[in-house]
Amino acid sequence: MKSENSKNLSIVYSTEHGRICPNCQKSVKRCICGQKQTARKNDGVVRIGRETKGRKGKGVTVITGLPLTMDQLRETAKQLKQKCGSGGTVKEGVIEIQGDHRDAVMEELTKQGYTVKRSGG
Repeated sequence: MKSENSKNLSIVYSTEHGRICPNCQKSVKRCICGQKQTARKNDGVVRIGRETKGRKGKGVTVITGLPLTMDQLRETAKQLKQKCGSGGTVKEGVIEIQGDHRDAVMEELTKQGYTVKRSGG
């Protein structure tokens, strides 16, 4: 008879958590195995734009090119959301702030010492 621990190690999917990582036994969304803790490579310029595509016409401010780890991106996104008084998220290394806050974000990131450019129209 298998022990309780060895039984749980073979779980691949759970209705409570969804897919489970076989290495760390956490849900795939919370998995720490595959996350790289290194900063992303880029040209050193932070780009700020506005997108509406796929959002039913609602615009978001998109910030790309920040040379930060995912944890640092989340912290920066939190600060920017508080500054703008708006919601937002971090997706695939890109910060999205709800609404058109390009000027406020540009000012805040310039204060933090980043080279900032507007992208798009």
